[in-house]
Amino acid sequence: MHKYIIRRILQFIPMLFLITVLVFGLAKAAPGDPLTGEMLDPEIDPAVYEIRREALGLNDPIYVQYWNWLSSVSQGDFGKSMQYTGRSVMELIQARVWNTFYLSLFALGVTLAIAIPIGIYSANRKYSLFDYGATTFAFLGLATPNFFAGLLAIYVFALTLGWFPAQGTTTALGLSGFELFIDKLRHLVLPGLTLGLASTAAYMRYMRTEILEVKGSDFIRTAHAKGLSNESVLYKHTLRNALIPIITLLGLEFGTLLSGAIITERVFNYPGLGTLFLNAISNRDYPVIMAINLILAVSILVGNLLADIFYAIVDPRIRYD
Repeated sequence: MHKYIIRRILQFIPMLFLITVLVFGLAKAAPGDPLTGEMLDPEIDPAVYEIRREALGLNDPIYVQYWNWLSSVSQGDFGKSMQYTGRSVMELIQARVWNTFYLSLFALGVTLAIAIPIGIYSANRKYSLFDYGATTFAFLGLATPNFFAGLLAIYVFALTLGWFPAQGTTTALGLSGFELFIDKLRHLVLPGLTLGLASTAAYMRYMRTEILEVKGSDFIRTAHAKGLSNESVLYKHTLRNALIPIITLLGLEFGTLLSGAIITERVFNYPGLGTLFLNAISNRDYPVIMAINLILAVSILVGNLLADIFYAIVDPRIRYD
C-alpha cells in the first residue's frame, strides 16, 4: 500500500503541471484583455494603452508570459490584481478563502448528517412510504439548480419567515466571542443548505444502494444464521462495509463543493472566493481568474489523491503492490 501511495503522489506532480498549462491557456484564449474596456474611452491616447500593455507584459510571447507567471506562482506570488489597483492577488484570496472554506465545510457536515441516517433508514424500510418519499426528495435535490434553491431559500426563510439573514457573513460590526460565532453560523445556514442540497441527495442514494448491496452478501446471511440481532448485523457488519465507498467519495466531494460555491456565493452575496471569481471575470482581472482557477483545480486534484489514499486505508482487501 505504501508503494501505491508514493506512486500516486508522484503522479500528482505532472498532473499539477498540466493544470497550470490549462489554466493559463484558457485565460489567454478568452477574448480581450484587462485593458480592452479602456480602448473604448476616446479620451485615452492609444499610445498610453500600448505603454500599459508593455508594462504588464501582455506583448511578450505566450511562452514567456507563461514562464513568468509559473515562476511567480511557484513562489506563492500570483501577481497584482488589475481590478483592485495595487493589491496583490494573494491578499485578496486570503481575505476570502476562509469564508469559502467554512461554507464548504458546513455544507459537507449537513450532507453527512442528513444523507447517511436517511439512507440507512430508507434501505431498512425498502419500498415503504418513507423510502418513496426519500427517493422523491433525492430526485428533486439532484434536479434543482443551486441558484433556484438559493433564491427559494431566501424568499421563504429570510424574507417571509425572517429566520435567517439573506446575505453577508455578519449582521453588524462590533460583535465578538460567542455572539460573533452564532451570528456567523446563522449566516452560514442558508448558503450551506443550498450548497449541500445536491450532495445530500446524491449521498443519500449512495448510502441506500450500498446498504442494500451489502445486505445481500453471503457474510450478512451467515451473521443472521448465527443468531445475531438485526441491529448488530446492521451496525457491526453492514454499515461498516457500506461506508467504504462513501468515505472514498469524501475526498472528491470537498473539491466539488469549493467549485459549486461560486454560484451559491453570488446568490447570497457571500464574500468568498466565488464572489471574487465572478467579479474578476466581469472585469477581465486575469491574475485573479487564473489564481482561483488554479486553487479550484488543485483542490479537486488533491481530493482525487485523498480519495485513492482513503480507499487504500479503509479497505485492506485491496492490494496495489
